Amino acid sequence: MASPHAGNAPPGVDPEAFSWFQTVDTDRSGFISVKELKQALVNNNWSSFNDETCQLMINMFDKTRSGRIDVYGFSALLRFIQQWRSLFQQHDRDQSGSISFSELQQAFSQMGYNLSPQFSQLLVARYAQRSPNPNPSIQLDRFIHICMQLQSLTDAFREKDTAMVGNVRLSYEDFLTMVVTRML
Repeated sequence: MASPHAGNAPPGVDPEAFSWFQTVDTDRSGFISVKELKQALVNNNWSSFNDETCQLMINMFDKTRSGRIDVYGFSALLRFIQQWRSLFQQHDRDQSGSISFSELQQAFSQMGYNLSPQFSQLLVARYAQRSPNPNPSIQLDRFIHICMQLQSLTDAFREKDTAMVGNVRLSYEDFLTMVVTRML
């Protein structure tokens, strides 16, 4: 079977996304694996996206639970990344290519999360690149990772907080089930 050209994108798939899909699909399987995705995505400092973030994104767009995505999933994933990149750039006020603690705190606030500075500091400590820099910051991939997890856990919390009071009572196993089904 001949390889289709970028002009022959399937219906509903942006030709540019289709062209990039063909480039990223290095084994020509018709699917993108975590490894192939990782090789295709870079942060502003040209470092590859983190394995965990790539896995989370594949899982999000993998409708068949096969551990890989087709051209439709890839096209949707690119739109998703572009939205997060745009938000990231909006909050990277100093144009450093990474988000500092204060920029992250502002991003959370604008996204509607009422999180303490201590919690934001915990996230920066957990997700910042390991470096001797006294002011740790977060790259795009980790920003996407944090936001995906916050969104998922917030949805899980809201399912239990039916009265919308900001508190829930859970058994230990309910808590573990929430975390395992949303994050692992």
